[in-house]
Amino acid sequence: MGKVLKCRDVGVNCDFEAHGKDDADILRQAAEHAKSCHTETKITPELQAKIKSAIKDEAGSSCCGGHSSCH
Repeated sequence: MGKVLKCRDVGVNCDFEAHGKDDADILRQAAEHAKSCHTETKITPELQAKIKSAIKDEAGSSCCGGHSSCH
């Protein structure tokens, strides 16, 4: 199952979404995005925790397209 992070879920007025295979992939993409688009934002331990908690499983990315009745 894939993962997704949306800037808006962290409280930022931004349409960026990171999609990846795991948390590490998402965090790498988020760091690159923050360097280029949110240069004024200071990455504090509190913000890092908020970002990590905002990473969600991506709906529909399982083998069954998100349906639990496929087995």
